[in-house]
Amino acid sequence: MDEVLEIGSPEQYKALAHPLRQRLLFALGRAPATTSQLAVSLGAQKGNVGHHLKVLRDAGLVRVAETRRVRGGIEQYYQRTSRRISVPGPAAEHTEALFGAVAEELRRAPGEPVLVLRHLRLSDGAARELGETLRRLVDQAEDTGADEAVHGVLVALYRPR
Repeated sequence: MDEVLEIGSPEQYKALAHPLRQRLLFALGRAPATTSQLAVSLGAQKGNVGHHLKVLRDAGLVRVAETRRVRGGIEQYYQRTSRRISVPGPAAEHTEALFGAVAEELRRAPGEPVLVLRHLRLSDGAARELGETLRRLVDQAEDTGADEAVHGVLVALYRPR
């Protein structure tokens, strides 16, 4: 699996524009899974999941990691092609889909998720430094083990108009 995939093609942008595809990418960030496993874990129809996996696969965002013969058929395990996805430049048209997928995860999350929105008055230099610090903090965070609970991290630094 690659470390970072930088989004660039129209097919990749289109693939990221649907909330279920975002949720599939989140789920496949944990471990490879079959269409049936993903449908159960996301509470979606198997056919719908299969369609969206095909879109993600055609866009190069997921791949078949493993196949197994099961009762005369072939079971495919999908995984992401990279640990992280980077969307360069302005991504306003994809923000709604991304936040929709995150909102769905927050809605289903046990406990009390941390969600903070704060507006700060910052110079351009201070904003650049804060952005670099946030990116470094997230990049340096390490998984503590396969047996630990998965936690989502969403970081945004932007200048409202």
